[in-house]
Amino acid sequence: MDTPAPVGRLDIISDAICPWCYIGKRHLERALPMLAREGLEFEVHWHAYQLNPEMPAAGVDRRDYRIAKFGSWERSQELDARITEAGAAVGLGFRMDLQRRTPNTVAAHRTIWLAGRHGVQDAVVEALFAGYFTQGADIGDPATLAGLAAGAGLDGDAVLAMLAGEEGRAEVLGEDEMARRSGIDGVPSFTMAGHVLFSGAVPAETMAQAFSRAWRILSSQAA
Repeated sequence: MDTPAPVGRLDIISDAICPWCYIGKRHLERALPMLAREGLEFEVHWHAYQLNPEMPAAGVDRRDYRIAKFGSWERSQELDARITEAGAAVGLGFRMDLQRRTPNTVAAHRTIWLAGRHGVQDAVVEALFAGYFTQGADIGDPATLAGLAAGAGLDGDAVLAMLAGEEGRAEVLGEDEMARRSGIDGVPSFTMAGHVLFSGAVPAETMAQAFSRAWRILSSQAA
């Protein structure tokens, strides 16, 4: 009888409007099969971080926001072009030109949190990334979030009901605060057993090596 593969846990701290987090997800999806070939299987859990914690609840016009942040629309478009190129390298078709609003992401994080309780978190994370980056969806809007989540296997009515109240808010704000207290100031950040391994959308091979090394070190310490 084959020995069951070890099951570890990877915790990813990210924001739903971070393009590098979406790129990092694609690298992770390539890294996990590499680890599986070593006999290492990992469960992936997603956690909240707000790139713009002071963002108004309704979000803001993206063009106005980007001009204020980067000094000009031309500079914003230059940065978008670089990110689009990086996305294309991992098979992602970013469409920044379709984005009209920069949202507050608390509602998106609450939706991801709810998805985690129903076993469809990764699929919902993917749906929100794809909606925002390839369709220009306003992922600060409850109806939009419910529609995207429903397409990924989460009950859309449950999403709307949650967002109409306060369920999940304290949890995701707590995750965001914990990340900041841990010294994390950029995403995606990848952690294992409470240890921050690295931040950034590093190549899949580099990810796999880091996860394998960390797993073996942590396993030897626990032995």
